[in-house]
Amino acid sequence: MSTTNTARTDLTVDAGATSLLRFATAGSVDDGKSTLVGRLLHDSKSVLADQLEAVEHASRNRGQEAPDLALLTDGLRAEREQGITIDVAYRYFATPRRRFILADTPGHVQYTRNMVTGASTAELAVVLVDARNGVVEQTRRHAAVAALLRVPHVVLAVNKMDLVGYQESVFAPIAEEFTAYAGSLGVPEITAIPISALAGDNVVTPSATMDWYGGPTVLEHLETVPVVADPSDDPARFPVQYVIRPQTSEHPDYRGYAGQIASGVLHVGDAVTVLPSGRTSTIEGIDALGQSVDVAWAPQSVTLRLADDLDISRGDLIAPTAATPSVTQDVEATVCHVADRPLTVGQRVLLKHTTRTVKALVKEIPSRLTLDDLSQHPAPGELVANDIGRIVVRTAAPLALDAYADSRRTGSFLLIDPTDGTTLTAGMAGTAFAEAAADPAPEGAADDEGWDF
Repeated sequence: MSTTNTARTDLTVDAGATSLLRFATAGSVDDGKSTLVGRLLHDSKSVLADQLEAVEHASRNRGQEAPDLALLTDGLRAEREQGITIDVAYRYFATPRRRFILADTPGHVQYTRNMVTGASTAELAVVLVDARNGVVEQTRRHAAVAALLRVPHVVLAVNKMDLVGYQESVFAPIAEEFTAYAGSLGVPEITAIPISALAGDNVVTPSATMDWYGGPTVLEHLETVPVVADPSDDPARFPVQYVIRPQTSEHPDYRGYAGQIASGVLHVGDAVTVLPSGRTSTIEGIDALGQSVDVAWAPQSVTLRLADDLDISRGDLIAPTAATPSVTQDVEATVCHVADRPLTVGQRVLLKHTTRTVKALVKEIPSRLTLDDLSQHPAPGELVANDIGRIVVRTAAPLALDAYADSRRTGSFLLIDPTDGTTLTAGMAGTAFAEAAADPAPEGAADDEGWDF
């Protein structure tokens, strides 16, 4: 995996004060994750006076002398009462060097699925561990989710170093164990930092009590990790969201296809293919913010005009003819099951991929991942909440699907319950870090309701 700060200046923003980093935090219960986030916001002077006053008031009501910085993120009443994080909390803050969108995700095993939501768009994940407990099963789960979601940068924050005497001998084996585990999952960059979120050591300011550590603080690393990439490195993908046909006297023949560029760069004159139909045309014009432009790149929202009148609708994908994704009805993927109800073989689902939603059947569940040793438990029969496993899905209509390893946007999908719209499973097309799935199961008998394909 490569990142660059020297991308073409006409396509990217310089990785300075205006750059944006999306990152997620995760950790087991009572590892101090909410305190870390609160300390990060407080010490970087990203907390408003009235917010801090409210936290101080709530802390006094709970009999605490010092303000409980965890309350800056644990906003739900149930979270405050139980002392745990339940929902994903998004926080926006900035320093002179960079802007940040922080997704504070729950640590309890019951809410691991919420980490999938928070980390799905993250460029960095901060995984917290308690220095007294080291790497536990939930730590491995968080590392596995980060690896599955192709988060390119992972920070291991070894917290509560103040409770172990700030000893390097405690920090070093934890960092070594986690680095080896996450590396075996394919995480490309791992940075371990010893901290005390309660005391503020190595969160924003360097610790005066851990002179044996010469690396960056958490904030320093967040400010300097490279995240700006050249969009021209990736093949262009344009999921059609809406067809614009004003049919007015001013624009009697206007036909435009609106959406957000998922990846890559599009130019006027490019030869493109519309999928899944396979029809071809040329980009005749690109409209952005009410003006015609010659070039557009991800993640801009634009309207494309093609040289030919083609049958195109919401859910179709426009891609360069020279670099089209594969079109398939047999989707093999690694998934994280997020619903309370299990996912079973033969289950009818809806598969949502970019702007396209199609009927589908779960044809096979070849394996479930065992987090302790990363082995595959064969043919589990079902996946329950928080399980990570391999599935094979047959769709009613072809999908233009990239491998998730190649594109996080066009390689991801959701499985949805068709009866009530509940999200069941988050899927990543391809093998991810798991072993290759077995061949898809043979098709079953015909279904008179149109769910067997």
